[in-house]
Amino acid sequence: MSSPQSRQADQKPTLIDIFVSFLRLGITAFGGPAMVAYIRRMAVERRKWLSEESFKDGVSLSQTVPGATAMQVAAYVGLRARGVAGAAASYIGFGLPAFVLMTTFSILYARGHSLPAVISIFSGLQAVIVAIIANATVSFGRTYLKRWQDVAIATVAATMFGLSISPILVILLAAALGVVLHLKKPLHQAKDDPQISAHSLRPFLMLLLGAAAAFILLFFLQRKLFDLAILMFRIDLFAFGGGFASVPLMFHEIVDVRSWLDAKTLLNGIALGQVTPGPIVITATFIGCLLYGFSGGLVATMSIFLPSFLLVVGVTPYFDKLKGSPYFSRAVSGVLSSFVGLLLSVTIRFALDIPWDLPRALLAGAAFVALLSRIEILWVVLATTLVSVLVFR
Repeated sequence: MSSPQSRQADQKPTLIDIFVSFLRLGITAFGGPAMVAYIRRMAVERRKWLSEESFKDGVSLSQTVPGATAMQVAAYVGLRARGVAGAAASYIGFGLPAFVLMTTFSILYARGHSLPAVISIFSGLQAVIVAIIANATVSFGRTYLKRWQDVAIATVAATMFGLSISPILVILLAAALGVVLHLKKPLHQAKDDPQISAHSLRPFLMLLLGAAAAFILLFFLQRKLFDLAILMFRIDLFAFGGGFASVPLMFHEIVDVRSWLDAKTLLNGIALGQVTPGPIVITATFIGCLLYGFSGGLVATMSIFLPSFLLVVGVTPYFDKLKGSPYFSRAVSGVLSSFVGLLLSVTIRFALDIPWDLPRALLAGAAFVALLSRIEILWVVLATTLVSVLVFR
């Protein structure tokens, strides 16, 4: 006789059903990781596609590997429900609204960013972005900085990033410090999940081969798009701690290293990323569209989301054993601590690029207090947009 959990796991939705369900969620996917609760309500409580315990494992996995948490949880649910094809259906459905809207906004921005109304909107939103990232710093600091070792790693990371040292080197150093400083950290006992098998290895390898072939074609046919794709792929691959971790990496690579966009333009792209549903890494679409039009936006978007998808599909069958590894667990602790340092440094860097005056300071302060009070980010952005039009015209 089957248990309630196994009956839940036996529910097999169609791929269309998965795609449409996550498309509906993606239309209202504001607030990044906050969407995980809505995914749970749909997949566990209403649709019963997987058990509560299985969903918790998916959230744990998504917090451990780099990438946007809500997107990864969406892929995990699809993977559990219908394998790799289900993961692709949920992942694309959940991210499609953000891509369509960001592409539209990017085209409009490129054509009309000098218009007075547009300038007014972004004059205020740039200050609000500082408040949003500052709030994320406080939120993640409360979550990840539990011991003095965590605070030490975060401080080292913030200092190194402030000195313009490559964020990738900072992350690697933080992982090493995590292994060294967290020797007494308690570990979870590894256990095997009988519902997980290595049957997804073949489609996973096919995905890897397909991605490699696409990169090779871009290298020979469109070298500029290849450079953009590789950069976005690398940014997401090192975005430990969620989508916000991509912000300092993007800023460093796009503004400081390559000078593809100036700081104010990228801030505007991040502001658009908050106006649209979906993770903040959708800013990659804005960058790609401004550099190379629609094809650039498409390539940048696919590249920034590809590592997260591959990691969820590839790691899920072996995650229970992996999270029992002392070295892996402690390295991840170091990386997550460094994420707080990265957020702090990028908050300061973004704040220095704003021409502060009393209206901007009041707007940013009000947004920060509202976010700390857990007011929905959509309402904060919409309210500050209206205020920007009225005040900065």
